[in-house]
Amino acid sequence: MLVQFDSLPETSRVYYYPSSRKFYPDEIPVLTSKVEAFCQGLADAQISYRLVYDRFVLFFVSENTPLSIEQNDQLVEFVLDLEKEFGINLLDKVNVCFKQGEFVQRKEIKDFKKLIKSRSVSGRTLILDPMINTKAEFLTNWEVPLSESWLSHLL
Repeated sequence: MLVQFDSLPETSRVYYYPSSRKFYPDEIPVLTSKVEAFCQGLADAQISYRLVYDRFVLFFVSENTPLSIEQNDQLVEFVLDLEKEFGINLLDKVNVCFKQGEFVQRKEIKDFKKLIKSRSVSGRTLILDPMINTKAEFLTNWEVPLSESWLSHLL
């Protein structure tokens, strides 16, 4: 069942889906409607979601009502359907997402290394960390400087 984000405990699990491109303004209402309907359909789970920077779809599931194997499969199937409908990739989590000013960029790691080498990004560049596991980590550690991220070894 869809619940308010603020009502979920900080230990709630995050399911993180970065889009290969920004969602267009006319796609946001359609996406929101589909995500809300999906969440409402998970009757036994307390679930919320966030669409962040028009590029990330994040689901938060209370640890008190974890997804069953069947519900987890439904989530993956739902995400695959979103990929087809919007012509995007949501399951590729090995690319680097980072902020340049107010814009979110997405690069393959090899291309991101080139940006580091050319000094187009620095240790202060904000990385959107796909390694988050809980709501608390999302709130405090999702946007971290490159120097403090899982990519710091590349500096």
